[in-house]
Amino acid sequence: MDNAQVRGSDAVESQTPDPARLRRSYEDGELAERALPADPLALFAAWFADVHAFGLAEPNAMVLATASADGVPSARTVLLKGYGPRGFRFFTNLRSHKAEDLAGNPRAALVFPWHPMHRQVRVAGPVLELGREETAAYFRTRPYGSRIGAWASEHQSAVIPDRGVLERRYAELSQRWPDPATAAGTEGLAGVSDAEPGTGPAEDEADAVPLPDFWGGYRVLPESIEFWQGRPDRLHDRIGYRREVEAGGEGTPEAAGKWGIVRLSP
Repeated sequence: MDNAQVRGSDAVESQTPDPARLRRSYEDGELAERALPADPLALFAAWFADVHAFGLAEPNAMVLATASADGVPSARTVLLKGYGPRGFRFFTNLRSHKAEDLAGNPRAALVFPWHPMHRQVRVAGPVLELGREETAAYFRTRPYGSRIGAWASEHQSAVIPDRGVLERRYAELSQRWPDPATAAGTEGLAGVSDAEPGTGPAEDEADAVPLPDFWGGYRVLPESIEFWQGRPDRLHDRIGYRREVEAGGEGTPEAAGKWGIVRLSP
């Protein structure tokens, strides 16, 4: 970097807020042991309902952190598509960078950054790929445009020359599998956000676009779940749930023992 570039960088930095000075005090809420459920999923459900009622955009957005077989980390934001005793579920292209990581190192960490409510949830554990039947059932609930888009982005994470490649591919696929709603003279579904199961397109519309063989889902089986609640003076509440694995239950978190609860220093 030459001196002119250095001076330019300094000028930009001087005109932007200093990250080290962007402090605020978190005055709302607490996380006390006396109010904790034995099952962390019950607390997650309550917090998820709170953040949804708060009106936070994309409350199911979560940071998914993976690492390659040789330990190179990467992270990105994906959408949670279900949670429960069987784990935290999401879907993606099976040729993506994240899928390559999970093939060589099937463990992951999740972060739900609910900053406006001064809350954060962290989840960590092994990852299992979902069966094709479960994946197909979810794929059918996706809007038409999202299903075509899954096919159009077949080579996810690969370098492409320009956006036109995607748009031409989308147009070709739309001709191969026309939108039944549009063909019937009704408004199409392209551009609508992902629907939850049970609220997706009608059966004939769902069958219009087949499930790609390169598209699937995963579930993160939680071995640990941490809840963070912002408090004043940086004395935040951090409560960790950790799976107490019973004899013979190693590697099978679903069948493991009950959860242990600990308080962590902020």
